[in-house]
Amino acid sequence: MAETLEARKRITARVSTSVRDTLEQAAELVGATVNQFVVQTAYTEAQRLIERESVIRLSQKDAQTVLALLDEPPKPNKRLKEAVKAFKTKVRV
Repeated sequence: MAETLEARKRITARVSTSVRDTLEQAAELVGATVNQFVVQTAYTEAQRLIERESVIRLSQKDAQTVLALLDEPPKPNKRLKEAVKAFKTKVRV
């Protein structure tokens, strides 16, 4: 579905001359306008950051440990039982 012009939002930034010159040089190298370059670069970095913060990566050993605990979870200990009780008194379920 094509996005309409009305649905687009503007982002502006004030930068020093040296930053602007660097952005212009980089944009020229990839054949883009400064605006296209900045938006695409920021978007790519945002996606990378969101993925990095959203995905938990485990070693093979750690993954096996997690799966084993899911298959056979440990019995609740005293501290866990107390935490559940405290949670239930403070939060409506």
